[in-house]
Amino acid sequence: MAELLLFLREDGLLVGYLETEDFNAALTGMGLREVNARWQREMMDFFESEVSRAADEQMRPLPEVFHLD
Repeated sequence: MAELLLFLREDGLLVGYLETEDFNAALTGMGLREVNARWQREMMDFFESEVSRAADEQMRPLPEVFHLD
């Protein structure tokens, strides 16, 4: 099970947060959905990248440094 949250600031800054037990399985599952391919095509111009890959192919987990529970 994965949970994705998106936050949009008034100035257009978009921040996404994904929480999942298995990051690679979540990416694989997301890649199998038609809605993901459509979203990648429609949003491609909104992402800056030095490589010509879709945004979901460039996602990398960040190490957790603090968790307040």
